[in-house]
Amino acid sequence: MTATPEQFIAINKANVETLLSLANTAFANAERLAALNLNTARSVLEDGVANTKALLAAKDVQELVSLQSSLAQPLVEKVVAYTRSVYEITSQSQEEVSKLLEAQVAELNKGIASALDQAAKSAPAGSDVAVAAVKSAIAAANSAYDSLSKTAKQVAEIAEANVAAATNATVKAVSASTKASKKAA
Repeated sequence: MTATPEQFIAINKANVETLLSLANTAFANAERLAALNLNTARSVLEDGVANTKALLAAKDVQELVSLQSSLAQPLVEKVVAYTRSVYEITSQSQEEVSKLLEAQVAELNKGIASALDQAAKSAPAGSDVAVAAVKSAIAAANSAYDSLSKTAKQVAEIAEANVAAATNATVKAVSASTKASKKAA
């Protein structure tokens, strides 16, 4: 089977569309990260000014210590929220790219299967074994890819659960230490 110019044009068009989708995904996620960073920087600056004013208004050391411990928890919670947001953006980006790549692999597999079928039709007599071996190898490669893809998704789910657990543990630990330092003061 020989490819016609129309087939080459269609393949190139599909590849360009895929690249544009990848670029749009990358830019959208970069834009989300930039917005998150700007909002976080603004919030940290505003909180820093307010906290500094509060600390400067402290009348004695005990009030200063109490203020410092009460200001720590919101800061940690904001850091945790920021980290969670970054993680969500990167996870969603990875998921979108994975979907695009899976679609490309599926399309490639269709093309290979079609080409193999065409080759099998025009192959000389007795080449059935060779065609079957190639089809078997492709099926094994696809199976390995599917297994790898499923494993990667499971690892991502486990990582997400671990991040959530670590985040909750951090917030609880800071909350507990803040309460303990308030009682001590």
